[in-house]
Amino acid sequence: MALTVLRGGHIVDPATGQDAIGDVWFEDGRIVERPDGRSADKEIDVSGHIVMAGAIDIHSHIAGGNVNTARLLLPELHRAIRARLADTPLSTAKWSSYETGRLYAQMGFTTVVEPAMAPHHALQTHLEFNDVPIIDKGALTVLGNDDFLLGMLRDGEKDGAINDYVAQTVENTRSLGLKCINPGGVEAFKENMRAFGLDDVVPFYGLTSRQIFQSLQKSTQALGIAHPLHLHMNNLGLAGNIDTALATIDAAQGLPLHLAHVQFYAYGKEGKNGFSSAGALFAEKINANPNVSVDVGQVMFSDTVTISSDVLKQFNSLPGAIPKKGAIFDGDANGGGIVPYVYKISNYYNAIQWAAGLELFLLIENPEQVFFTTDHPNGGPFTTYPELFALLMSADLRAQHLARLPAEVLEHTTLPSISREYTLYEIAQMSRSGAAKLFGFVDRGRLSPGAIADIAVYKPGRDVAGMFRRAALVFKDGALVVRDGQVSHYTRGKTLHIRPRYDQQITKRLDSYYDELYGLPRSIFDVPDAALPHKDAFAEVPCRI
Repeated sequence: MALTVLRGGHIVDPATGQDAIGDVWFEDGRIVERPDGRSADKEIDVSGHIVMAGAIDIHSHIAGGNVNTARLLLPELHRAIRARLADTPLSTAKWSSYETGRLYAQMGFTTVVEPAMAPHHALQTHLEFNDVPIIDKGALTVLGNDDFLLGMLRDGEKDGAINDYVAQTVENTRSLGLKCINPGGVEAFKENMRAFGLDDVVPFYGLTSRQIFQSLQKSTQALGIAHPLHLHMNNLGLAGNIDTALATIDAAQGLPLHLAHVQFYAYGKEGKNGFSSAGALFAEKINANPNVSVDVGQVMFSDTVTISSDVLKQFNSLPGAIPKKGAIFDGDANGGGIVPYVYKISNYYNAIQWAAGLELFLLIENPEQVFFTTDHPNGGPFTTYPELFALLMSADLRAQHLARLPAEVLEHTTLPSISREYTLYEIAQMSRSGAAKLFGFVDRGRLSPGAIADIAVYKPGRDVAGMFRRAALVFKDGALVVRDGQVSHYTRGKTLHIRPRYDQQITKRLDSYYDELYGLPRSIFDVPDAALPHKDAFAEVPCRI
């Protein structure tokens, strides 16, 4: 691939500390030093433009059974979405996995992580990943409500055996790490429990949520998995659940922990509605606990659909569905729940949620400790990220929105008093350098020599959201894939995964367990290379040990 230089752009690269005018050189898909004695084969003038590494989305539901159930449940949401390109498979389908790649690339994103892959649905998830063009993908494997793990914990098995089970499952599902969703609460739901807190006990197993997540947290660290346990806490969406969030952080044992979509846990009980923002209190706790990182799950006012493997929460949400339909399915471990919803600026509760999310962004001091997400699609679609960036970068824009909220909302949020405005450098910390560190990526999220040439170039202007929505140029692995906000060339990205080490004896145990329970070998749920239609679909990310 030709030696190329992007000349004279404003380079914003926190990984190397750059925030100045400069050049970026790349060749054969990698960033390189300026070569001595060689001229560029291709020179592109990007003066007056902003140059960043390709963005990384750490939490977006883009593949798997829940996503597809949502597509089938709500065809009306997709009527206005452009169909796939002609002459491609299923070209009459609407916002498909194929479109997901196009829409992300046009905003300058080059890596996206699906945060909730059920082990038994791993092959389907990877087949969909294989259909997403341009961007690199990855997933987190869900454990914490499965009979095998809960049985091991109940029987007091040693940490080594549990580590082997976690490692075997993560490797064979080809993921980047581990997620735990309402630990124990989903299993308790099957026994007719409709609420489940941190120290409630799972029937028949005698375990608390606290015990389950702490065990998985320790396993993640023992196995050298770079990404900390990715935890979806108990009591999502309930008034007063800030107490659950604060207690969970205290239970983290000082070990690394990532808390997912925390806006949905930043609620107090103040006011006549018994529902207020606790975003400031939550942010204060995060600032005092550098071992904990969070993504926000910002609510954006829009039509959307909530999808989650927290079937207890989703079952309780069904009466509030807009329109009045939904789906709940169960099985071993988590299952799934699909509930459509509309976030309205005139709705008191939705407005509190919107304000609480922005408080978290603006009051957590370290941009590499808090990550932008809308928990796509739960708080809003990922296509609203440009509007979210604009809100973070402009107090005036936030004030315009605040003026449209129900008046009583302003009595129960600190957002009107916050003047902080994110800089481009802080946006890049949150969406590039910090996101890469969170997953142990050393080859992306940066513009230093040796990194893959994933580069986004933006044309600045008064319309900040428009700038982020339509990147001027995007390079993926050094290939130009987006020009003037439109995909100009389709490439095939990789699926990133890790290979933690484990004792092979656990495989024999799992084969015996599955044979007795289902009459099937465990390996039927594995994801071998040969199962995918394209060669070289995977790329390994090293573990720390």
